[in-house]
Amino acid sequence: MPKNNPKNKRNNTPREVPEYEQRLIDLARVTRVMAGGKRMRFRACVVIGDRKGKVGWGMAKGADVTIAISKAVSKAKKNIIKAPILEGTIPHQLMTKYKAAKVFLRPAQKGSGVIAGGAVRAVLELAGFQDINAKILGSNNKINNVRATFEAFANIKTEK
Repeated sequence: MPKNNPKNKRNNTPREVPEYEQRLIDLARVTRVMAGGKRMRFRACVVIGDRKGKVGWGMAKGADVTIAISKAVSKAKKNIIKAPILEGTIPHQLMTKYKAAKVFLRPAQKGSGVIAGGAVRAVLELAGFQDINAKILGSNNKINNVRATFEAFANIKTEK
C-alpha cells in the first residue's frame, strides 16, 4: 500500500528529533507562607545537552511539576555554553569552587568512560565527554554542583 493513501488512518511521517536531550537534576516541593496558609510550588533543575559540546542548565518554579520542568528547559536553552572537548576529554585538570561545592575535573585515558557521580555525571554526559574523571568535594547540593561544573567549563583554557 502506498504511504499517501487517504484510507490510511495513521500519518506515517517521522516525529521530529528533539534538539537537546534533557535530564532532571532536582525536583523539590517548596512552600511560601502567606496570610491564608502555605502556598506550595515545585522547583525543577534541568540540564540539557546535545552530546556534541553544547550544554545548558536552568532552574524554575511552577504550580505544577510539568510547568516547572518546561520553564526550566526553556531557561536552560537560554544558558547554553560550548564545553571544550578535546579528543573526548578535557585539555587539563582543574578544581572549581562555587559557594561550598567544589568539583575536581581530570582528563582520563581513552576508553575509561565518564567516571563521575551525581549531578556532575549528568552534565558531563550531556555535554558529550567520553573519557573524563570527576570528583565532587565539599557540598552535596546538586544545584551548586551543577553550577560549579559550568564554572569549570568557563575556566578551561584552550589553545587557539
